[in-house]
Amino acid sequence: MGYGSYKSSDWSRLRSSKKITESSSAAQIFTSRHMEERFDPKFIDKRESMDSEEHPNSTPVIIGLDTTGSMGYLSEEIAKNGLNETMLKIYASNPIEDPQLMFAAVGDVTDNAPLQVTQFESDIRIAEQLFALWLEGRGGDSPEDFELLWYFAAKHTKIDSFDKHGKKGFLFTIGDADVHEMVKGSYVAEIFKDDAKNYSSKELLKMASEKYEVFHIHLNDHGLIPSVFTNIMGGKVAVIPKSSVNVIPELIITIMQLANGEDKETVLAQWSELARPVVENAVKDMVFKSKKKGIFF
Repeated sequence: MGYGSYKSSDWSRLRSSKKITESSSAAQIFTSRHMEERFDPKFIDKRESMDSEEHPNSTPVIIGLDTTGSMGYLSEEIAKNGLNETMLKIYASNPIEDPQLMFAAVGDVTDNAPLQVTQFESDIRIAEQLFALWLEGRGGDSPEDFELLWYFAAKHTKIDSFDKHGKKGFLFTIGDADVHEMVKGSYVAEIFKDDAKNYSSKELLKMASEKYEVFHIHLNDHGLIPSVFTNIMGGKVAVIPKSSVNVIPELIITIMQLANGEDKETVLAQWSELARPVVENAVKDMVFKSKKKGIFF
């Protein structure tokens, strides 16, 4: 998948057709009341991010949103503004070539929809599929099952960027809870219809990291990183206040640019006076390996 190109005019028409305004609630935007089969991992062999004549250097980007409990505000912001701003800023700043986005709704293993995944797309179908996801809104406060997305990325995606060019894609999870330390084989069998094998989250992160640069954006007003994320991800977690979810597009692009070895001051200088301090604080403790200099900063 991944044909076509993203246009802001298409976004405006889609928002208008769905009557989405700044006052629309998550329930008004996401009207599905069940998980569609096309997004259910048990019916998906591979999600593919493929090169084409139009996009010869495809770069997959997976964005996983915590859709449990009170996290509707995150999906609401992404649906109203975040997706459009992310795509426009990707094209403006060019941190990656030929972007192909896949969204995932991450729930809890005991939910009716523990994980939902869209196709990799390059045009307005990104938003069309995002709006069709089911915000079940269950699950506990913490931890949540971000490790399910790591498993899916490792086992059920095929990406030309890595297979043909040896270039990793990007995977971001976003939420306000910690991640489980493991996933039981019984859940793997039930959710993915794969062999029932237990996996530690550390093991799944390592598996996903073979072909993706994996990061987590943690929403916390006190700047704290949960213990499991700290233990298994180290310098790959960015923290922003819940009130700053509107800065997620700038943060995602900053992380991609730094991961690609770009100069930190130059990267931060591109953002507004309002966005820059939030982004700068979010990445201050993150660790990136400079591809240009072979050092960490």
